[in-house]
Amino acid sequence: MTGFSVMKYLNFLLALPFLGLLWTPLYNRHDPVLWGFPFFYWYQFAWVPVTSVLIWIVWKKGQST
Repeated sequence: MTGFSVMKYLNFLLALPFLGLLWTPLYNRHDPVLWGFPFFYWYQFAWVPVTSVLIWIVWKKGQST
């Protein structure tokens, strides 16, 4: 597999946060509550570190290809 085709598939990882936050009815609810935060808020906050890790993975793999 060439470097370009690997990056093409890795770039799909960057779409995951977009897709996870795009559909609001998925997380527009109160339960389950985590540390007093309703699901609506902590679901969105959970995407912040996940997105950072995904960007880091794509960046690291992009350097090696």
